[in-house]
Amino acid sequence: MTFSENDGELIHLVKTKSEAKCESKDEKKLDSCVCRSRMQKRHILAIWAFFGIGTMYAMRVGLSVALVAMVNNTASTKNESQNNECIGPNYTTKQDVGQSGEFSWNEKTQGWVLGAFFYGYIITQIPGGYLATRFGAKRLLAVGLFCTSTMTMLIPMAGRLHVGVLIVLRVVGGLGEGVTFPGMYVLWGNWAPTLERSQLTGFVIAGSSFGIVFGMPISGILCDSRLLGGWPSVFYVFGGLGLLWFVFWMWIIHETPADHPTITKAERQYIEESIGEKEYLPTPWKKILTCPALWGIAAAHFAENWLLYMILTSLPTYMKNILKFDMKSIGFLSGMPYLLSWFIQMVSSYFADYLRANHYLSTQRTRQLFTTAGFLIPAVLIVGVGYTGCDHTLAVVLLALTLGTSALTTPGYVVNPLDIAPKFAGILLGITNTVATIPGFVAPIVVGVLTNHNETSGQWRIIFFISAGIILLGAAIFALLARGEEMPWSRKNSETDIIIEP
Repeated sequence: MTFSENDGELIHLVKTKSEAKCESKDEKKLDSCVCRSRMQKRHILAIWAFFGIGTMYAMRVGLSVALVAMVNNTASTKNESQNNECIGPNYTTKQDVGQSGEFSWNEKTQGWVLGAFFYGYIITQIPGGYLATRFGAKRLLAVGLFCTSTMTMLIPMAGRLHVGVLIVLRVVGGLGEGVTFPGMYVLWGNWAPTLERSQLTGFVIAGSSFGIVFGMPISGILCDSRLLGGWPSVFYVFGGLGLLWFVFWMWIIHETPADHPTITKAERQYIEESIGEKEYLPTPWKKILTCPALWGIAAAHFAENWLLYMILTSLPTYMKNILKFDMKSIGFLSGMPYLLSWFIQMVSSYFADYLRANHYLSTQRTRQLFTTAGFLIPAVLIVGVGYTGCDHTLAVVLLALTLGTSALTTPGYVVNPLDIAPKFAGILLGITNTVATIPGFVAPIVVGVLTNHNETSGQWRIIFFISAGIILLGAAIFALLARGEEMPWSRKNSETDIIIEP
């Protein structure tokens, strides 16, 4: 195991300062030590960011679950072998499986509805990262989620007007949400001490799993309840939660430690000493775009999002049409994989920082280790799902393990933009998430094409093999190109080839 000179020096300096403060009897230094052990302003930021990401993902999965109840399955022509392939565990009559919905949309149309969000989402990734870096992330994040929440609440009306109106609405919602992750990385570039990057970022990213765990079962209950209004209530509830989050975010959150009116001097000093002086640097676009480490992250990001979006958007349909679960079961069981994912994200993020802080692994080796494990294990498991036949228990367990173990990548490639260019992490994330958004609209279409009028376990097996191949390729590219130290062009005195001023 080796450390880069920069990597080892960074960890040594930060840890030495922390140890000195904690061991000192000086009251001011002890206050600084306490700022790393008790809940502070950066932890409050993490909690609200966690709930923001959670609400965002609850809105995403709400449509995936509600779509099963919205669509009139008797209107789409399916072969008879698909309908009788498995008998569900709570199967009573044939009508339980063929629940009639309000809309006569075939599988291809459903694929377009699910994927439309990502046509807007992909457009605002890089602009979102740049705008957040240049002008601040707090308000940009708030406006983005406000837009998505409003569009979510309008989905029932849009669907009843015309499917084309619904697709346009989904695109606009994607435009708003596209700034979320780039902006979040900009905030953590301002707030996350070097040796807390995995922990804080991992905690916030785990909000996506929390949102799915919370969103899927609640969506199933709302869809199944006539008293609560059925499937339209899914969009009113989650859209309303997004608007409520917007109010509290604008009230509580601040752009940097220096902007916070009630932050302690000890916490502010601790953060600023760790991450360095905040300053404006012109964006070195050519250096960024020709950095191999960036494209290693992009390859890994693409691979994981293929797996995530394929399962996120299609799992409810698979559980209903292949495994024959009812609506309530679909909501609860679809959320189970993300409960495990949530737990693994939290634990692995803390463990990664432990390895780095104690010099067991360099930052580069840590990122490579967790990314590789987070891809190799799910690749094997997702192929196994295709061979479970009608064994409902085994299928659910393997799907849960597939999504759960993929969360090992959180302290891997997911945090890596903050390692290689903390001052431009939002822009880097915008670039990689642009590439990684492609699976968002391609995966549902691929699933729709492969299963259209032929939704059998054999066709799903092909889908699972494709997913395994993509994530294995992503693991290999990241392992080859990954770096752990800050790039020279991210520092104040570096030379840049192309500088684009605002």
